[in-house]
Amino acid sequence: MSSKVLLITGVSSGFGRALAQEALAAGHRVVGTVRNEQARQDFAKLDPAKAIGCVLDVTDFDAIDSVVHDIEANVGPIDVLVNNAGYGHEGIMEESPLAEMRRQFDVNVFGAVAMTKAVLPYMRKRRRGHILNITSMGGFITMPGIAYYCGSKFALEGISEVLGKEVKPFGIHVTAVAPGSFRTDWAGRSMARTPRSISDYDTLFDPIRQAREEKSGRQLGDPVKAARAMLTVMAADNPPSHLLLGSDALMLVREKLSALADEIQAWETVTRSTDG
Repeated sequence: MSSKVLLITGVSSGFGRALAQEALAAGHRVVGTVRNEQARQDFAKLDPAKAIGCVLDVTDFDAIDSVVHDIEANVGPIDVLVNNAGYGHEGIMEESPLAEMRRQFDVNVFGAVAMTKAVLPYMRKRRRGHILNITSMGGFITMPGIAYYCGSKFALEGISEVLGKEVKPFGIHVTAVAPGSFRTDWAGRSMARTPRSISDYDTLFDPIRQAREEKSGRQLGDPVKAARAMLTVMAADNPPSHLLLGSDALMLVREKLSALADEIQAWETVTRSTDG
């Protein structure tokens, strides 16, 4: 893959940091968004010639257009946008305030859409570009206690798929990248957790929360290998619309799709009964 300009949101840690480092090592220029000036300086030190830090909160929707314009004018045409900024919310839905859902969707969905809308006019004019939206296997499968998170990732999966169909005629690719469990800080300090308040859910959810906390930092997935997989996708002439990362994601999504097919078949008569 020839040298490209990548705009990656959320490069302070996790997938964003790993992808930025691997992209820089491969010779690309990377503009990475961070939340404060110290993080911007730290990011720029990765490669003073090719790493450009940018202070931006993806929920500051009014600031995004001017930031993208400045990148286009002063760094170069954005070849790849990676919407990586996001976080996890954990909490039983009945216990979790609506304000936490709004915040989850503001960051994970509206932030990604706002970034995408800002870069699309430039990519469309050039008739080329690639947008990677980092979703999750939680955009395909679900488990108790992460309703807001799964909802945001299901939404981003659907938006990505539709967008890909809309911009394909312009030579722009869209890939929804759905990782399984990786050794990032998603389940650690980066996760927002709603305090428990309804004892009826204890038996169901307390073991799930405990297991997640104990597994944090020891997951099977390697973020560096995930970054290399994403670079492979960026270099492809015909990249996928959906990409699962990790054998756990592969297994769980296959199980979900199989169970869904069985359920559809079991209720096919009722489904067809509504015609005519």
